[in-house]
Amino acid sequence: MAYHRQPLDVLALPTWQALQQHRQAMQRFSMRDAFAANPRRFEQFSLSSCGLFLDYSKNLASDETMALLMALAREVGLEQSIRAMFDGEKLNSSEGRPALHTALRRPLGDKVLVDGVDVMPQVQRVLQQMTELVGRIHSGLWRGFTEKPITDVVNIGIGGSFLGPQLVSEALLPFAQRGVRCHYLANIDGSEFHELSAKLQAETTLFIVSSKSFGTLETLKNAQAARGWYLAQGGSEAELYRHFIAVSSNREAAVSFGIREENIFPMWDWVGGRYSLWSAIGLPIALSIGMSNFKELLAGAYSMDMHFKTAPFEQNMPVLLALLGIWYGNFWDAQSQAILPYDHYLRNITKHLQQLDMESNGKSVRQDGSPVSGATGPVIWGGVGCNGQHAYHQLLHQGTQLIPADFIVPVVSFNPVSDHHQWLYANCLSQSQALMLGKSREEAEAELRAKGMNEDDVQRLAPHKVIPGNRPSNTLVLERISPRRLGALVALYEHKVFAQSAIWGINAFDQWGVELGKELGKGVYSRMVGSEQSAAEDGSTQGLINYFRGRHRG
Repeated sequence: MAYHRQPLDVLALPTWQALQQHRQAMQRFSMRDAFAANPRRFEQFSLSSCGLFLDYSKNLASDETMALLMALAREVGLEQSIRAMFDGEKLNSSEGRPALHTALRRPLGDKVLVDGVDVMPQVQRVLQQMTELVGRIHSGLWRGFTEKPITDVVNIGIGGSFLGPQLVSEALLPFAQRGVRCHYLANIDGSEFHELSAKLQAETTLFIVSSKSFGTLETLKNAQAARGWYLAQGGSEAELYRHFIAVSSNREAAVSFGIREENIFPMWDWVGGRYSLWSAIGLPIALSIGMSNFKELLAGAYSMDMHFKTAPFEQNMPVLLALLGIWYGNFWDAQSQAILPYDHYLRNITKHLQQLDMESNGKSVRQDGSPVSGATGPVIWGGVGCNGQHAYHQLLHQGTQLIPADFIVPVVSFNPVSDHHQWLYANCLSQSQALMLGKSREEAEAELRAKGMNEDDVQRLAPHKVIPGNRPSNTLVLERISPRRLGALVALYEHKVFAQSAIWGINAFDQWGVELGKELGKGVYSRMVGSEQSAAEDGSTQGLINYFRGRHRG
């Protein structure tokens, strides 16, 4: 089913024009004053769903702001776009494909058609294949070439075959099954391979080669290095099948590598890499936490799918986050978004969301190929909250840029130490409060005078102590990190990103800029090793090639 949508310039819509006028009226809006004027602001600007609680009351937004943003979503046809995604219409117009990662978490008995074929039986077959593999490894039935059980699993993949699985397996470490440790190998840098392989024994290590084409440069090179290491450690070609499995669409290449057909897990064109952790790409997750917990992860994502699909926009968590992001990016000139998890296990969520958001919405043309006329995807950055407080939070508080922030924090820690978690949670709340409240010149002066400082020093130091405040943030609270809640959290951001792409009229499911770098890399490599004699297209690249060749040894 093709996705037909009339080319639309969202900036020309009446509601967009109304939002521009409203933005001028909001120039002097004060969150402090808004809370003082409305004791129920927190209740009105918060909601709970799918095990997540969202407080969006600390935003530069009034009732009128939210009403206009909702009107924009409806005027641009967001409801129809959401329905089109779930129905399997070809939202990825440049590649003629649907975007059906949501099918991977739908329950048994559901039907999803792609070109007239129900794909759900395929999805269920792969889940069963995963269940059997995980069961064999966890029970010790899968043995290495010396008949010892597998103790370590190395996922070889990059991009979506790495960032999502790494995030989830690390976030759910408290749910890890005993006896199997999961590792990730992504970078083509030999130092990463060296550091990892030094910790492993070939006879008890299983490698998962995750590549749709079985030809992704970094993944293939690391797979070849792993194979060479395995053979050097005493393994044989005949026993290779015990130590290598694949997630790939290219069965022929995987078999040629030495992987048995029954140990090749399929990938589908209708699942993009950054949306694929719910598929067999999630094997390292399942091997870490077990299939029952993996299915809980899917169930959490499915609950968010249904919330996104059915909740009215005013109570729809992904839609609210998407619209607030558009409000800041398109009307307040915010160019980035900070993701600040206050939990050690969620330390890599920012890296996953960087790919999810920036690879999806880093686009400058609309679905019909015409140029966009306004800003699209922001720069996503951030990291573990308490660490950030002693580093880049300074920019959030007193810098010249407006940078919206999402704070993410669980109520319960898996590893309570004294009152550490209470302090962690308090730090999260106090940072969002400080962003909102700031410190006025009068408050700064009063604070300095209270310390007994003379008036000259008060006037000299006060400007440096002023913190503008009125800086927006959302706070997402989980009771604790669990497979179901984490599934909902990741799906929340998937749908936020899609909703924004639908409003801007861009394609969130291709990544041609990434492909260009891969193609050019082949020519650069050939010139570096001397197999290509022609000069590079530009003097800088050729000069750097010459520099490498003149100084590289080995």
